[in-house]
Amino acid sequence: MIVVRRDISERYLQRTAGRSGSDALRKAYQAWLAIALASQWRTPIDIKHSHPKASVLKRGRVVFNIKANDYRLVAQVNYAVGTVEIRFFGAHAEYDAIDAQTV
Repeated sequence: MIVVRRDISERYLQRTAGRSGSDALRKAYQAWLAIALASQWRTPIDIKHSHPKASVLKRGRVVFNIKANDYRLVAQVNYAVGTVEIRFFGAHAEYDAIDAQTV
């Protein structure tokens, strides 16, 4: 897949650098990114094969758990074109304050 809007996650990682657990968070995000870049997700079922705990929402939205569900990544997936657009990346508490369908 082609992953776009990585700046969203990179800004968050820069903001949280130096905090407790930030190295583990960066490694968990990089693991997710490596899987996404190497994948060819054509259906939500394909995503569930590589990320069984991901939440598939309406209209191509998917919520991925990062670092054992401590963080969330919301993406817009275009299966036909093969793109994943990062729409949100943050701590679980920050995720609770947004609407994953509209962010």
